[in-house]
Amino acid sequence: MSIVHSSGKGVGGHECAPVQLSAEAKTFNWLLDSFTTNTAGVVEAIAVSSDGLPMAMSSVRERANADRLAAVVSGMTSLAGGVAHCYSLGVLNRVIVDLSEGYLLVTSISAGSVLGVIADRSANLGTVAYEMTLFVGRAGSALTPQLIVELKNSVQQ
Repeated sequence: MSIVHSSGKGVGGHECAPVQLSAEAKTFNWLLDSFTTNTAGVVEAIAVSSDGLPMAMSSVRERANADRLAAVVSGMTSLAGGVAHCYSLGVLNRVIVDLSEGYLLVTSISAGSVLGVIADRSANLGTVAYEMTLFVGRAGSALTPQLIVELKNSVQQ
């Protein structure tokens, strides 16, 4: 889950100093990585802050891909919020986009932050949704404004 490799190379292979994360940030990253590796069919997961910036991602990706996925997840959250507001449907539980080769799932974490998940066709959506709910239960209560800032800063490195 580390954004900065022990070699000192960050996302995209650029040289940078390793970031010292708090125990809370390490735990959040570990929970996201554990969710991704232990949930069958999940290919990628990203935590996105309320301002649309990535906070944590399940694997080291090219920065442009992480930003693109964060933008898609943020956009889906905004669209769902618009529908919820216009039709008095309440708060976001989950968005599921069914594509020919896989799925995009989005769920609320806390403080406006969301979890975006890419899953392949082998995924059992009920299982993925359940595991997403467990992740939110474990990680959401610890997601303070200070932790959000720390996580976003660690991804920006």
